[in-house]
Amino acid sequence: MTDPGGLEVLATGPLTLVQDLGRPGWAAIGVSRSGAADRGAFRLGARLLAQDYAAAALEVTAGGLVVRARGSIMMALTGADAYADVDGHGVGGGAPFELWDGQTLRLGRPAVGLRTYLSVRGGIAVPPVLGSRATDMLSGLGPPPVRVGDLLPVGRPPARFPNVDLAPGTRLMAGPITLRAEPGPRAGWLADLGALAITWRVSARSDRVGIRLEGPRLDRVPELAGVELPSEAVVRGGVQVPAGGEPIIFLADHPVTGGYPVVAVVREDDQDLAAQAVPGQQVQITLS
Repeated sequence: MTDPGGLEVLATGPLTLVQDLGRPGWAAIGVSRSGAADRGAFRLGARLLAQDYAAAALEVTAGGLVVRARGSIMMALTGADAYADVDGHGVGGGAPFELWDGQTLRLGRPAVGLRTYLSVRGGIAVPPVLGSRATDMLSGLGPPPVRVGDLLPVGRPPARFPNVDLAPGTRLMAGPITLRAEPGPRAGWLADLGALAITWRVSARSDRVGIRLEGPRLDRVPELAGVELPSEAVVRGGVQVPAGGEPIIFLADHPVTGGYPVVAVVREDDQDLAAQAVPGQQVQITLS
């Protein structure tokens, strides 16, 4: 049978990871699901290439990825819209395209948003760990971050052939974004839950574990000031308020337990939008 080929990594940008939809079902032994930070963008890439969501893709943070094809590979770009070219000829996102043997794909920095997904037909075929090829940056499970000089194997393509020429993705915004949330299990720990619904700024210390928000300190009710909370389960989208009073929104690589109060939970429909927030961007949390 013909070797399906691979991708030779010439540059990675700030961070490039192999991701799929993660490893659910392992929280009891302390393993988070992890997986693509923007799950909608990841799923769209798989659909464009007519393949299962189990096929792993590359999650590229802030652009800068350069790869050369070993063999001919069909691809699609989704998520944050970054300028891309193949040997100097521009290619658009949200549509399948072919990278022929020896051609080079370059990704620029997205003008809006943070994470771009490079899906390949057949998937990135690195060995799975606990049933997933996702890189979990908190636990270290899964393949290591992509490095210059890596040759990423590509799996055999599925029997079905793509039949979509172009699909619109989620429109990302450079200005303030609004995240809808519901009160969390420890909402009563805050002196004023409504104080959460202000405009925050995304910290440069944010990562795949969570978005750190900068703004006024959120105070606890007086009787709980300085009280320690036993560790309890936390979920993606949870808004945790550490002792410093500035909230953290948990993302894909969040821990399975936490010892600070979770005062709200971002709605699942908005969690992908949160994953595309850029350091310095303004975020408003609205409570329902």
